[in-house]
Amino acid sequence: MAHTQHQTMRRVLRREIAGTIGLLTDEQDFTAMRCYRTFTFDDHTTYLEQVEALLRTLAAQGGHTTVALFDPEEYAEFCADSGLEPDAPSSRTRFTAELASTGPTVMYEGQPLDELVPDLVDEAVRRATWEYATTVLARIGNCASCGEDIGRASFARASHLLARILDTAGSGDLHLVCSVSAAPETLVAVLRAINDAGTAHLDESEALEFSTVLALGIATRSAGGLVMRTTAPDTTDRVYGWRLRGENLEPLTAAEVFDAYCTDIDSGDLVSPESGVDYCAPPDLGESGGMTGHRH
Repeated sequence: MAHTQHQTMRRVLRREIAGTIGLLTDEQDFTAMRCYRTFTFDDHTTYLEQVEALLRTLAAQGGHTTVALFDPEEYAEFCADSGLEPDAPSSRTRFTAELASTGPTVMYEGQPLDELVPDLVDEAVRRATWEYATTVLARIGNCASCGEDIGRASFARASHLLARILDTAGSGDLHLVCSVSAAPETLVAVLRAINDAGTAHLDESEALEFSTVLALGIATRSAGGLVMRTTAPDTTDRVYGWRLRGENLEPLTAAEVFDAYCTDIDSGDLVSPESGVDYCAPPDLGESGGMTGHRH
């Protein structure tokens, strides 16, 4: 009787344990892990099928599982820094546990892997973008003329601009994209919000990342732009935007917004505009600058 009770208690406890699975999302990373003798999978498709079956089983048992992006190069570095044998399941477990708290993860909620994997890759790109922008801002240093920390001042300016954009957006679902030309490639940040009776409801981490990328453009005087799309019931979608000029946002004309949305990025060919969309000039942000302007 006591033995049965212990088994029951263990099953109850097992349902309260949150787990993490490190996922090799692409064929190249999977092939890199096959150099380890203890990594016994030899086919990436089969591997993904087995992972998905395991996720479904854990969910059916009441478990909560997050999926982390497993990077073989980062794993090798982790093992070298930690003095671990890389060709050991216990080392992969240790690394996956580390990813649960520091790496990009996505909660498994029953979605198929062909939906989960793109979300996980997007999360990894978003995290890498934010980390890169943060590092660059921290390294810029102080203004030669006034001594102010350029990165900190630029972030304050970016946060102010974002607040003004949200304040003037009107009610509805908001989708804001910021792109900044930076080496080695353009950085992109996305912010989604719901503006309800003048109050914007948004994800604070998205807002932080968005402001950081915009701040990088301000601090480095890089070319960049912002585009907003607003969606509300019983109205046409509105699309408008600004180009980044130093520390200020310069409104795009309706024609410029139309051209940007109706041109194929890769080929440069014109594409048909969406029906029910109003390509228009942005609302007045109602501010004239706010920063004195650093020359660096």
